[in-house]
Amino acid sequence: MITIILNHQPYNATDVTWNALRLAKTLHKSGEVVNIFLMNDAVDLARDKTIKPESYDYDLVDMLKKMYVQGINLQACGTCNARCGIFKNEPYFDEKVSSTMQVLADWVIESKQVITF
Repeated sequence: MITIILNHQPYNATDVTWNALRLAKTLHKSGEVVNIFLMNDAVDLARDKTIKPESYDYDLVDMLKKMYVQGINLQACGTCNARCGIFKNEPYFDEKVSSTMQVLADWVIESKQVITF
């Protein structure tokens, strides 16, 4: 099991989030169990309200949704929902992804590797 923690706003003029998702997808295709935990401004990645800017080549929300449907484990900080991101207090695209620090702690304990972006 590999846990990837994302912290940055998805569309922040860098490829940080895109590269994290690419890595998660590649690890999953390689047979790894992959957990993605969204914290801080990265929680916007789990919101339908987050729209791809014209200047970006990839729809990161759509990428994450497809990976979620394909079996990557996804959780987003419940506290951060109200405190972080551009769309504070907007719902996540699936209410089941709203999570806690305890879930993240359990993932970290169980994982063979933890990567942060």
